[in-house]
Parts: sequence; C-alpha cells; structure tokens
Amino acid sequence: MRRGFIAVVGSLSMIVLAGCQGTLRGTLQGTPAQSADTSIQVPHAKLRSGSVNWVIKDYQLAGPADLAGYTDHVSVRSGEPFKLYVSSSDGSFSVHAFRLGWYGGTGARRVWTSPVVPGVKQAAPTLNRLRMVTTNWRPSLTVPTTGWVPGAYLLLLRAANGKEKYVPMVVRSDSARNAVLIVDAVNTEEAYNAWGGYSLYHGPHEQHATRSLAVTFDRPYDLSGARGLMNFTAPVIQEAEQSGVRLAYATSADLEADPGLLAGARGIVFGGHDEYWTLGMRNAVTKARDHGTNLAFLGANSVFWRVRYAPSGLGPRRVMIGYKDASLDPLKNQPGTTVRWRSAPYPDPENSLTGMLYECFPAVGAFTVRDPGFFLFAGTRVRAGTAYPGLIGDEADRAYPIPGTPANLQVVAHSRTTCGRLHTYSDASYYTVPSGAGVFATGSIEWVRALAGPDAKAGVGPAGVAFARAVTLNVFRSLAGGPMGRKHPASADFARLHESPSTTSGTGGPIGKPASPKELRSKA
Repeated sequence: MRRGFIAVVGSLSMIVLAGCQGTLRGTLQGTPAQSADTSIQVPHAKLRSGSVNWVIKDYQLAGPADLAGYTDHVSVRSGEPFKLYVSSSDGSFSVHAFRLGWYGGTGARRVWTSPVVPGVKQAAPTLNRLRMVTTNWRPSLTVPTTGWVPGAYLLLLRAANGKEKYVPMVVRSDSARNAVLIVDAVNTEEAYNAWGGYSLYHGPHEQHATRSLAVTFDRPYDLSGARGLMNFTAPVIQEAEQSGVRLAYATSADLEADPGLLAGARGIVFGGHDEYWTLGMRNAVTKARDHGTNLAFLGANSVFWRVRYAPSGLGPRRVMIGYKDASLDPLKNQPGTTVRWRSAPYPDPENSLTGMLYECFPAVGAFTVRDPGFFLFAGTRVRAGTAYPGLIGDEADRAYPIPGTPANLQVVAHSRTTCGRLHTYSDASYYTVPSGAGVFATGSIEWVRALAGPDAKAGVGPAGVAFARAVTLNVFRSLAGGPMGRKHPASADFARLHESPSTTSGTGGPIGKPASPKELRSKA
C-alpha cells in the first residue's frame, strides 16, 4: 500500500500545518531551540510551545538526487549521538530537529539546529547480487541528542537554495514499563523505500521481476524522506500525546534487539501499516501479551511478511532480507524463511496475534458498527449499523473461523467492503488472553489516515474523523489502565456471523500447510 506525504496533522479540531518556513540559525556546535522536555507525560509535552516550520511545502521538496540523507542508527537513546550522512547538490545545508507531538496543534517542536554544513555530492549508490541498493557515503556531521525526550523526530535538511528533505529518527525509551509503547514500523518503511530505483516490491520501471531481495537502512528514504512515519505513525502520536497517558517510543528493530524493553509495558500500539515482522519481533510481542501487556493494531495488513535482519558495515540489523519466495531463500527449510507468515514451510498466520487475517487491497467500504456497547466505543453514541463512509480503506483485515483465531474473538464492527472486483467484509475485533491482556484491531489502514482529518479521496468526512479520534483516545487510556481483559473480558460472538474459512474473497492468499519432514529434507 502506498500513499503520498501528509501535510495535515490531526487534533480534536482539524489543523492544517501549512506554516511558513523560517530561517533557523545555529552555532558551530548546534543550538537547542529551547530546553528539552524532561518527561513524556502528555500534560507536560502538550503545554510546550511548538512550531509549524517543520512542514515541507510541495515547491520546497528537493529532488531524490539533489538532497537526501540517512542516519547510522534507526534509533538511539537520549544522550547518544548519531551520525548523519547527507548528499547535497543544492549547496550547503543546515539540519533542524523536530520532535513530533501535539504541542497545541502545531504538530512538532524544534529541539536542535545544526551549524551550516558544506554540501557535498556523495558517491553514487551501488547494487549487489540481491539487487540491494546501498551507499558508501562519508558522514556529514554528528548529531547530539542530549536532553532529547523519547519520541519520533524529523531531521529537516534545509539547503542554501531553500530545498528541503526529511530524515527520520526515533529516540527510544530505556524501558516501556508502566507506559504505552508506540512502535515506528521502520521495517515496512524500508520495504517500500524505492530510493535508488529498487524496493522489495519492484525494480526500475515498476518491474516486480527485478525487485530487491534485500534492502538496507544504509540509504535515504524516497519521496519526502519520511513517508512511512508521516502517513502511518505521526497521526497516532498526535492523538496519543493528548490522551494523558505515559508514553514510550521504539522501532520495529528495537523489539528484536531489546526484547526486555517490553517488560512491564501497559500496552503496545502499532500504527497504520506494520506489515514486515521478524521472528524476534513476533516472539517478543507475543511474550509481552502473554504477560499482561495489551496490544492495539490501529491499521491493517500487520504481521504479513516475515523478514530477517543481517548486518552492514554500519552495524547489526542494518539489512532486511525479504525474498518473498521460499524457493529463492537459502533458508527455505527454516522457520525464518522470508515468505508470508501464513505460507509454507512454517505457516504461522497473523490471526493468532492480531485476531484477524489480512484480507485485501484495494479496499473500499464504510466502517459499520456491530457492537455499540463495546467499551472502546464509549462516548461515541453509535448504534448497531452506524456506518462511517471511507473509514475502510486501502487495505483491510477480516476475521476467519480457522485455527489460530482466538476462541473468544469479539467482532465489534463488520463492514461490507469491495476489493477491486471482489466483494468481502472488513472487521474490527477484540480478544483477551489468560494473562488479562486485551488485543484490539481496527482492521483498516484508513483508520490512522482519518486521525489526520477528513480525507476527500477516501470519502472520510468529519463524522468518521471524530469517531476514529474518540475511539483512539479511548484505546490509549484503556491500554494504560492495565490488562484490559480483567475489566473487559472478550465476549465471544464471532460464530454468529457464520463465516466461511475460505480466503478466496480477498487478496491475501491461502493458508499454507506445514511442510512434512520429508519435504523439508528434500528442500535442504
């Protein structure tokens, strides 16, 4: 699924961030805009002043080869410096670091400005045997993060000629204990990244046959430089930082690198599109759920492709391998084979974690309430059958009566959906586990987009926006209250829908059968 850059950030009343770009000056060491926040407790962050100077206007966006950058880490802890690699044919540049948040509706707050850095056109990227585009650039500067509060950051590169580009960075929390953790889906962002002409989806001229079989974080992101963060995580952050709950931040890679990060977390939130998961990620999140940590999937198509990491010259987990075909993967007979999670030789469909299966793209439909008494719908005044046009969009999930689907699955919305020429349904669901943890899934990517405001293209109006925002605030507050199942155990009602186990109504593909020992030996 793909979308363009979002320049509208949600609040309880829509605010369009189209502010003028100001000139920010730094010292030789770089200057903080103000003293940094000392807490990620929302009331504190919410009262801090923000800025609209972080939004790149269309005419200011630099070309892909003119100004671009990447960092040597996808995340760091507060106080840890990181290196920034920039190629600029647009002349000298400066870097302006903005933390995404509510900040009175401005959407971000400037925390640091670099000195002016000479612009250098770096070496052309290279392509290896896996058709992986990578770079061997020299670092342009080291960025300090002293006093930076955990959160999602945009490094705004501003060239001398006024052109601009983003580089994303997450300052991760030391621990998510007693907090609700927001995960930036860097795996999915990198999978779709076509900087240099190749992604896990296609090569030049959109040709699937020449797609990359591995991608690396050792290159810039395409388009604005922060498409994934802006589309699928930023609107969630906007709502979260108005919720009054304690928050923590991390990336996909951190869930595997530091599974202890999740110990004692009240909840984990995945944004609009978290499609690419490693074995380590899934194991860590499942373990956390089974120890009482609530989960919320605010999009669709989560946990669909299995990938694995490899190191690059810059460090571990800098390369993401995704053959998407067991016959191509050297580990074709291993649990880490990079195929769909639902596919052979080791199928482990996503429904055992999310509650549902990925159903289809392109999905179009109205989010239709089935259970108006559902606790996360409190205060919305919905009734059975209340529908919000366009709120099912781009990609959608559906509940299926197959192995792995939680026995107590509660389907709280059941929405007629078209998927190209196919006619199907999209569901929103909830289940609980013996630890008391509750798992909620919206079943639609458009849900997070709606948090940013009305979407004319999808047909989402003010009523759908208000509903999505109200429910999302309920989600954060409920996650923060501890295991949701203790107060709100799931009420198994899925069987009443009399659904078919066949997945032919969608585009997600069939459920594979585990390979027999004989088959595995033959593939070795």
